[in-house]
Formats: sequence, C-alpha cells, structure tokens
Amino acid sequence: VQLQASGGGLVQAGGFLRLSCAASGSIFSLNVMGWYRQAPGRQRELVARITRGGSTNYADSAKGRFTISRDNAKNTVYLQMLNLEPEDTAVYYCNLKTLGVAPTDYWGQGTQVTVSS
Repeated sequence: VQLQASGGGLVQAGGFLRLSCAASGSIFSLNVMGWYRQAPGRQRELVARITRGGSTNYADSAKGRFTISRDNAKNTVYLQMLNLEPEDTAVYYCNLKTLGVAPTDYWGQGTQVTVSS
C-alpha cells in the first residue's frame, strides 16, 4: 500500500489549505484513514480520522476548523483546514490503518504546512 499526500504549503494566519492523500495498492476494505501531524520537537499527534462509513473523530485543536472527508471509490482522504493558526505549523502525515486480525499502519511521506503570523 502506498499513500501519496499533497496540498501543503505556506499560508498566513486565518488562511486555509486542503490536503489530499490517495492510497494505492492492495487495500484491505476494512480501514480507517486519517491525518497526523508532527511539529519540531514534538511527538506525532492525531489530527482527524474517518472510517469507510464516514464516522469521524478530531483532536480538540481541530474541532470546528478542520473537516476530514473521504472518497472510497478513489481511496482518497481529504483534510480541509480553515482559520489556520501558527500553532498548526507541522508536517502532516496521511495514515491508513487496516483493521481485523492483523492491523497494519501505512504512512504517507508527509507534507509541510507552515502558517505565518
């Protein structure tokens, strides 16, 4: 399984970005896709995730500003980020987690998001 992320960049505070991540390969149908981020000197943390059925959960910092969605036919997950803050600056990683008897995590290459004040 390969994950290809895109959509990062440099924006001013209050701006917006939309991240995309397309999965390819042999993908187990029972899975969760999501976005994590890692800022310098900090651990990687969950931003948001979504099941194939559309159930979502968000980090508190993302609630009300970020929206995760997915297109199952395209094996693609999106993260719409509004009202960005400098604290959102990080490398954002796409994740696909397969469920079942042998859960496996797959990661994309990461895309940089920089929010200037």
